[in-house]
Amino acid sequence: MATGTTQTSTDYIGHHLVNWSVGEGFWTFHLDTILVSGVLGLAIFFAMMAAARKATSGVPGAFQNFVEMVVTMVNNQVKDTFHAKSELITPLAITIFVWVWLMNAMDLIPVDFVPLAMHAAGADYFKAVPTTDPNLTFAMSITVFVLMLAYNFKFKGIGGFLHEALTVPFGKWLFPVNLLFRIIEDIAKPISLALRLFGNMYAGEMVFILLAVWAGAGFLWVPFASLLSLGWGLFHILIITLQAFVFMMLTIVYMSMAAESH
Repeated sequence: MATGTTQTSTDYIGHHLVNWSVGEGFWTFHLDTILVSGVLGLAIFFAMMAAARKATSGVPGAFQNFVEMVVTMVNNQVKDTFHAKSELITPLAITIFVWVWLMNAMDLIPVDFVPLAMHAAGADYFKAVPTTDPNLTFAMSITVFVLMLAYNFKFKGIGGFLHEALTVPFGKWLFPVNLLFRIIEDIAKPISLALRLFGNMYAGEMVFILLAVWAGAGFLWVPFASLLSLGWGLFHILIITLQAFVFMMLTIVYMSMAAESH
């Protein structure tokens, strides 16, 4: 990995951008993305379940207080944005925010730490940040897209959905134009949702990798590179939180648009 004497900077960067995978073509599975996202999802699920079981009406502990703060914040956002009645939206928004934040937060671990540990376990490549894998971000955005279509049919019915798709915004006589605009609008939603998260997290990861390369190659004094990494890491906390919040808010907005009629 980073300590290899014959490894160039290009090799080092390329090594950190390759997924641990099996299979070929369409049936290629990124094992690192599946493993890290699955472990984080299960960890937060059981942690929040334990917090719910141990919740007290008296003075809450630190973790209960944190969970209540997150749940209250997300619930307020749902109430302000989603005006229909649904028991799914708030749990969905909480899941997205917490899970995406945890996956983003893997970027704060030093770039060589997890890959070296997994290399010792037999993985030649390993990307520790699942949200830098477009397969994961697109899987999440497509799931939101399917739910959005389901909510369109649930709240408007097939007839109402077709009427809206064919008559908005230019009226029934321009239904081909209306339909074309609707298709473009609906396809753009999951694409923008996935690429926004992937692009921001990929860029953040690249900054950490470049700082490690420059320090290892002698372009930056190691203590100075460490200071830069610390500064970028502190700023990156804002980025990973903002990206999780944006993904959650856009999901709520899209579901709200699906539940409302023009």
